[in-house]
Amino acid sequence: MDTSFINDIKLVVGLGNVGNEYIWTRHNVGFEFLDTLVNKSSFRLDKDFLAEVSEYRNNNLKILLAKPTTLMNLSGKSVIAISKFYHLEANQILVIHDDLDIAVGDYKIQYSKGPRIHNGISSVEKFLGTTEFWRIRIGIDGRDDIERKNIEGRDYVLGRFKIKERDLINNVFEDIRFQLFAPLP
Repeated sequence: MDTSFINDIKLVVGLGNVGNEYIWTRHNVGFEFLDTLVNKSSFRLDKDFLAEVSEYRNNNLKILLAKPTTLMNLSGKSVIAISKFYHLEANQILVIHDDLDIAVGDYKIQYSKGPRIHNGISSVEKFLGTTEFWRIRIGIDGRDDIERKNIEGRDYVLGRFKIKERDLINNVFEDIRFQLFAPLP
């Protein structure tokens, strides 16, 4: 895949939920990925942006990182506040999020295409007024047939990864970092 689009990205948003009860849950992989790019302590609360923000720099690449502090279902409020302040076009935004339509250990980098149902993504699309932004869809579905029948998706995404799944997620994070955020020549 041609990943040169990263040079045009000005904002990377990791989706997740704020609060200790959500740490390490499947729904928080967007937050977790951003923590692999910069030191977690470098994020600072910006009330105007409704987000914790930091900055990623690598050679000529300078990107604002944001973790919305709204509820997941209102993430678009944060994205629109930041994009208006910096006069960003939607195609300059990359949103990283969990995806229950993709198996744990897999991911997709796509433009204008998302999961069947994801309230955080729906909110971003609503507030931006478009689907025309970049996404990294990180697979979180590790359910077997019995679990798929007995556990509602909304409950499953708030659960924590199994040990083997955690290793797969860490490998996904490493692969994404290498593809998009590795030192440029």
